Amino acid sequence: MVVTGGARGIGAATARLAAERGYAVCVNYRHSREAADALVGELRGAGARAIAVRGDVGDEADVVRLFETVDAELGPVTALVNNAGTLERQRRLEDIDAARLARVLATNVVGSFLCAREAVRRMSTRRGGAGGAIVNLSSMAARLGAPGEYVDYAASKGAVDTMTIGLAREVAAEGIRVNAVRPGIIYTDIHASGGEPERVERMKSTVPMGRGGEPGEVARAVLWLLSGEASFVTGAIVDVSGGR
Repeated sequence: MVVTGGARGIGAATARLAAERGYAVCVNYRHSREAADALVGELRGAGARAIAVRGDVGDEADVVRLFETVDAELGPVTALVNNAGTLERQRRLEDIDAARLARVLATNVVGSFLCAREAVRRMSTRRGGAGGAIVNLSSMAARLGAPGEYVDYAASKGAVDTMTIGLAREVAAEGIRVNAVRPGIIYTDIHASGGEPERVERMKSTVPMGRGGEPGEVARAVLWLLSGEASFVTGAIVDVSGGR
């Protein structure tokens, strides 16, 4: 399994659960080398095969190198979790410039496309692969729009939703299932990137279940979609949002 942005938060929770369930895991990271190395050490200590590979998913050469490294060190990729994502400080659309848009879309959209491309090239039965599954991490922001905070991030996740549906139909006859998970308000570090580390506490009253979610709760949905229990599920988008 390749987990992009796997060093922290939902990505790290997914990597841990995947290792528990028998996957060899590649933890991809861009900046968080210390966290990625610590996670890989933890997984290896529990008996799993795991590697950490640095790479910017928005950079095509980095993505190609990431998958080639996995080929060489772990073997054929059977699962991809497109988890790497970024957002920037809360801001109204009228104050967002092109440079910020390019950064957000490069990671959240271009990165998801490039990693899916490399996975499909390896998994597709049309290309001699044995099949596999892809799960893209979207966000409830794609449905809610994130007004006054980060409409650009929300729009990027809307693109991920659309890509999920289109790619699922494109490769359904090639042994590949493609689904997405749309987390709601989850306790992760991403809120600090938006300038409000305690955002979950402010927003949890808007969640019908009355609380924020934990990364592990999202990871369990991801692993279900990757598993044989979801063998007839493709093109689906599963909300993990406490009813929001």
